[in-house]
Amino acid sequence: MNKTFLLFLFLLTATLYSARIDAQRAMNIGVATGFTNYFGDLGNDEFYQGSSTRPGASLTFRNFLNNPAKTGMQYQSFDVETRLSWQRIGYDETKPIGSREGYDLRNYGRGLSFRTDVLGFSSHLSYTWYPNKRKPLDKQGAVMFGYIGLGIFYANPKADLFLGDIDINNRYYFWNDGTVRDAPQEGEHANPNANVIKKDGKYETDLHDWKTEGQGFTSELGQKPPYNLLHIGIPMGFGWRWGIAKNITLSAEFSYYKFVTDYLDDVSERYATYEEIAANYPGDAEKQELAKYISDPTGKGTNGFNGEQTSKRGNKIKTDGYTYISMEIAYKLDFFNFKKIK
Repeated sequence: MNKTFLLFLFLLTATLYSARIDAQRAMNIGVATGFTNYFGDLGNDEFYQGSSTRPGASLTFRNFLNNPAKTGMQYQSFDVETRLSWQRIGYDETKPIGSREGYDLRNYGRGLSFRTDVLGFSSHLSYTWYPNKRKPLDKQGAVMFGYIGLGIFYANPKADLFLGDIDINNRYYFWNDGTVRDAPQEGEHANPNANVIKKDGKYETDLHDWKTEGQGFTSELGQKPPYNLLHIGIPMGFGWRWGIAKNITLSAEFSYYKFVTDYLDDVSERYATYEEIAANYPGDAEKQELAKYISDPTGKGTNGFNGEQTSKRGNKIKTDGYTYISMEIAYKLDFFNFKKIK
């Protein structure tokens, strides 16, 4: 966590230093909105998870390094920009896709789900192909740009696993036919007349807190520590920008956010073993039962022991990421030269 915090301070300091008011003549502020698509450990399709689409928004500051009074240029091809972003990602392996439901879905038996609001601060190096850097953009045609950056992102995955409060009596039961019900289909408490219910859409379960992959601090069990909620990400992308007025531009952008960590979705490696759950919640049978369910919602992912057939939960080699397709409108602010006034 200390390294991540130091990276954040470095990015913030570098941005503030480069944007000193006595050195700038203009700055573009862009507001964007769009949608994300998640790429990670969950999914019922082979590659592209079309049902993972979620909203996003961002605020970007750019062109603050340029000094037209010295360069004679309205723009420069290489630029540094900073971005504040909110992007929501999510997926539910139990949710029908078109006519496919239940075990027609590839990972229905695993039945994992999550929703994460990713809050980020990033700094990018961009390059724009301007036909004429001396002319305002509204006097030119569309220009293409590309960028790559580095950022720090806060992401705390949650899930909708209960109809109401977090209580084992409020859990969902996922039947083979793809329905969600209020009683199990199999086992000692099976009820063939169980009611079909709908998830309530309230993401009440903080997955990080429930140590779903056996994280903890018992060295005898070889447990890993809980994962950090701050993540280092590498945003990259390209797009086109148009000048629609002297100080107003419109942009279309396709971005991909790649992360060096694998817990945006709370899934990386294996299920928690029952021994680890007992160590994390000693003497608390109720919490142990909840932890088993939250780690393995369908009850078909693990038998509580480490094993080749029962313990694989995710792919730790493949880290998480998501795309962000957005439209942005930006306004160019002009500043006085404070040095000359003095």
